[in-house]
Amino acid sequence: MFKIDEKSLSRKKSITIKYFYETIKDIFNIKLISNKTGFEKIITTKDLLRPGLALSGFLDSFSYDRVQIFGNTELIFLKQLSKEQQKNTLKNFFEFKIPCIIFTNNNKPPKLLLDFANKNNIAVFTSPFTTTKTSYLINDFLDDQFATRISIHGAFVDVYGAGILFVGKSGIGKSEVALDLIERGHRLVADDVIILTKKGENILMGAGTNLVKHFMEIRGLGLINIEKMFGIRAIRYQKRLEIVVELEFWDKDQSYTRTGLDEETITISGVDILYVRLPIIPGKNITVISEVISLNYLLKHYGYDSAKLFEKRLQTKIKDKSNKDLRGVDYFEHDFE
Repeated sequence: MFKIDEKSLSRKKSITIKYFYETIKDIFNIKLISNKTGFEKIITTKDLLRPGLALSGFLDSFSYDRVQIFGNTELIFLKQLSKEQQKNTLKNFFEFKIPCIIFTNNNKPPKLLLDFANKNNIAVFTSPFTTTKTSYLINDFLDDQFATRISIHGAFVDVYGAGILFVGKSGIGKSEVALDLIERGHRLVADDVIILTKKGENILMGAGTNLVKHFMEIRGLGLINIEKMFGIRAIRYQKRLEIVVELEFWDKDQSYTRTGLDEETITISGVDILYVRLPIIPGKNITVISEVISLNYLLKHYGYDSAKLFEKRLQTKIKDKSNKDLRGVDYFEHDFE
């Protein structure tokens, strides 16, 4: 079975506020409302915090290392404090090394808070979205940044909506199979180096590298640009990985599945992925078989399993000891040739 190189597993340990802001400012319409300061500070966790308890004075378990989200509740609480109470509250709050603060609902912070933030080199941003939506967007972005990643050598193609990763020995024909599938209307995600990112508990998203993107190497021909050659319809920038197909040369001493009743899986970053070992022999149409693998996967996803249905029919026939005609029809219609 195809082996995963555990050494290729990686995870970001931190990102700077500068990278955070410049990456999301246009996507999420985030605006900087403090001085351009604190951009060298770092974020080390994907988790967020609404610091209501910290503002009320309970600081024993204050998760200060998280991005701080100020919604309507936090803002109303601060505004109802007297100037002296507000000053003491914010003084205690800003004694901690906070990465940054985000106000939601286009709210503007009190001037005193902004002064404390500038004095302590902490960036303050505002979002036009509600607290719930802002938290979801920021958390999803940070989850992607700190997710486990692994690089795999192969060809990754979207076939009828299912993400198939072709792996195997160098020169076995992974890129050629991918190219044939593209010619038949399917979409290339990436070739050669595939970056798999774990999203949530059981999702792996695959994409190419910035350098290679949708270039492909065909031995004997060289490098080709799939996007330029076949158009935008032939590519995807990312896709969920659902099937791993390992191409290997036919070995008569190996046993290959004949019924499909016993599904194999391969574990990548803790996620179980359907695994198909496909032997290559002269005359075998790997492209069409790949399409069938995808269609069969989709059928199973929607509750129809051909192998199990056939097994059920076989068991029923074995139990039925009558000598009924084995033909598939009761009689032949008059369509002789």
